[in-house]
Amino acid sequence: MGFTERQEELVLSSWKAMKKDAESIALKFFLRIFEIAPGAKQMFPFLRDAGDDAPLENHPKLKSHAVTVFVMACEAATQLRNTGDVTVREATLKRLGATHVKAGVADAHFEVVKTALLDTIEGAVPGMWSPEMKGAWEEAYDQLAAAIKEEMKKAAAAAPPA
Repeated sequence: MGFTERQEELVLSSWKAMKKDAESIALKFFLRIFEIAPGAKQMFPFLRDAGDDAPLENHPKLKSHAVTVFVMACEAATQLRNTGDVTVREATLKRLGATHVKAGVADAHFEVVKTALLDTIEGAVPGMWSPEMKGAWEEAYDQLAAAIKEEMKKAAAAAPPA
């Protein structure tokens, strides 16, 4: 199914409302991922040595990474209808595919991220949130995840046997 005009409106309006506070929302998004799946921390090399007692919200590399991922996902979502496709630079998509393969990302991880993203957006724009908006963000995320998974398949096929 394509991304409808109404879905685009919902994604655009919520992203516009979140954009000014993207840094703190992005961090909440990643903290939510780790709340749902604590083991996911081990997938991030910069967090492996962070220690259990160090608060993740103070980790500078996590903040930077969270903002990059959250903004990319939201920006890609806002352009879906315009382009009919996920608009992330091809080089970025290739890098995402290779990085996710190397980290051992599986389909279940994408579901955790989707849940965390939806929970985070709902918490960021509670007055705007509705089943219709949830559906719009689900569609946008699913298309982005499908593009990353496709690049993961290519990266895995191109990787030398272990």
